[in-house]
Amino acid sequence: MDYSKTVNLPKTSFPMKANLPVREPETAAYWQKADIYHKMLSKKGPNKFVLHDGPPYANGAIHIGHALNKILKDVIVKYKSLRNYMTPYVPGWDCHGLPIEYQLFKDLGADKRKMDRVVFRKKAREFAMKYVNVQKEEFKRLGVLADWENPYLTMAPEYEAAIIRVFRELVEAGYVFRAKKPIYWCARCETALADAEVEYSDSISPSIYVKFKVSQMPPALAGTKIENTFVLIWTTTPWTLPANVAMAF
Repeated sequence: MDYSKTVNLPKTSFPMKANLPVREPETAAYWQKADIYHKMLSKKGPNKFVLHDGPPYANGAIHIGHALNKILKDVIVKYKSLRNYMTPYVPGWDCHGLPIEYQLFKDLGADKRKMDRVVFRKKAREFAMKYVNVQKEEFKRLGVLADWENPYLTMAPEYEAAIIRVFRELVEAGYVFRAKKPIYWCARCETALADAEVEYSDSISPSIYVKFKVSQMPPALAGTKIENTFVLIWTTTPWTLPANVAMAF
């Protein structure tokens, strides 16, 4: 005998299953239609909290790193909003740089030495704008609330103009100069690399410890007997020792 229909249970319209593949897009669409972001900004709390969004490269669809970054920022902004802060959140995209250049030439199957610079810049702009829109929709799908209709783009004329003005101030203040220094260089892309673009691989190399007798005592060690003072160094390039002229410590 089936006793399930004999139990007087309260009835509810709340679904017993989450059905997230359907519910999440519906919720995100509702937030957008109801303009939840701007309603959050309508709060007139005494304080303002601004999270400056470090922009991702506009060079492809988002990955787990993008998701982690944006979700954590979204959690912080929403928490501050619940604490009665005014929380404007303006997302941005980096539309310049080697990652975009590399991906564009890969997609085009072209040699940058043979492509007209004006043509390349036009295609690079179109490529970056394409993935700005792709990533924007993907971030919306994650439920991130932001001013998606007014993001900042590093290729926007007003943004580039601001960069030039600041660079001019640096030049006039004497902070910009021409000199030689060692840099990371990509032989294939023929361009300098930032530290973040360099991948290190572990390797086993011969190394040695060498002690050097101090010939001139630095002020920080004043009072130490110079005849018994040595500096110990460690190096994986012992062949460079004959060319060394000083040590910093």
